[in-house]
Amino acid sequence: MLPQEIIRAKRDGRSLSDDEIASFIAGLVDGSVGEGQAAAFAMAVFFRGMTRAETIALTGAMRDSGTVLDWTSFDLPGPPLDKHSTGGVGDKVSLMLAPMVAACGGAVPMISGRGLGHTGGTLDKMDSIPGYTTAPDLAMLRRAVHDAGCAIIGQTADLAPADRRLYAIRDVTATVESIPLITASILSKKLAAGLDGLVIDVTTGSGAFMSSPEDARALARSLVAVAGGAGCRTTALLTDMDEVLGTTAGNAVEVREAIAYLTGTAPRDPRLHEVTLALSAELLGTGGLRADVATARQACERALASGDAAERFARMVAALGGPPDLLDRPDAYLPEAPVRFPAFPARPGIVGTVDVRQVGLAIVGLGGGRTAPGQSVDHAVGLTDVAPVGGAVGPDRPLAVVHARDRASAERAAAELRAAVTIADEPPASRPVVLERIAPGD
Repeated sequence: MLPQEIIRAKRDGRSLSDDEIASFIAGLVDGSVGEGQAAAFAMAVFFRGMTRAETIALTGAMRDSGTVLDWTSFDLPGPPLDKHSTGGVGDKVSLMLAPMVAACGGAVPMISGRGLGHTGGTLDKMDSIPGYTTAPDLAMLRRAVHDAGCAIIGQTADLAPADRRLYAIRDVTATVESIPLITASILSKKLAAGLDGLVIDVTTGSGAFMSSPEDARALARSLVAVAGGAGCRTTALLTDMDEVLGTTAGNAVEVREAIAYLTGTAPRDPRLHEVTLALSAELLGTGGLRADVATARQACERALASGDAAERFARMVAALGGPPDLLDRPDAYLPEAPVRFPAFPARPGIVGTVDVRQVGLAIVGLGGGRTAPGQSVDHAVGLTDVAPVGGAVGPDRPLAVVHARDRASAERAAAELRAAVTIADEPPASRPVVLERIAPGD
């Protein structure tokens, strides 16, 4: 099938057949589809959309463009399960969820990504751990999942190679914001991991990729329906990203918060705890490991209290090349920025609203994110002691503490943080952090 005829059909609004989609995706991988044709296809889909059947076919073709893991011959501790988040600022949920679910009987081969725009990336956080291998070969991945019950890694060259090529083209052709293309991109990587169950955290708010609840809901429904159509049991939660999740934002600083969360060496941020428990319990239910959400939440709480979840994290780190005593001595291994600068508010009061996207961009400005593909990241910089919405701030309580390489960049980030936060005289109305559950058929 000629690529240009497939592009023409979609340009003119016709639904593509499974064979046409499979042919185009095969051309992406073998190079017979050129850069211009891939860009034209993405733009045609952006404007014309895709039916649910087309999106399922696109997802399946991209999944099958490389290796699809098969765990049936491995003695896994439980069903292979995973979680995906559409991103935000301070979102380190994966670091706690994977070992918690593993401690409750699941196996979690978690394929994660790097930071994109203002949002942080799970792989960048894990890369702050010296020696940790975020791109293991398949044999190392399988050993880690078998031994620790979980492995947080990146997309390897073998998994969904069509997605890597198409995503790179979408990123430079203003075609990222297409629900069919987003759906296929996310799910092709996840389903290539050979999952039995998946839970998706679709964030909404000023720090989210899908800032409006309507767009977030539409994406969640697409992801749940297409994953189900591809044979993977999936549910989604809509969660609030109108403030930083947890008390830290950055890379190494978030790993420190995750370790403190797992080991109980510091109070757990209530919003972070609720999101982590809700997603973990949802995944246990989706994977058939617990009968209901209440039972699943209790199991997760027990895994935390007993230290089982922390032990799983430590075993995962060691299995993938990191220090075996990271949880006992995080400061001996995780990088620290030389400058710590408290960002005080312009006046005392209550944190009323936060432009979370601007907070994320301030971290990027410190070097904690990328302004160009392939750019290196400073794992040490970021924010700690982030004041929550509704929290009192003033001369004795900063908006956050900036971790930076030098005083000038710290002062700049502090000014950007002040500009991103409004100070009120009264606490705003409280709002839930888990907003909605999307199940098959919703």
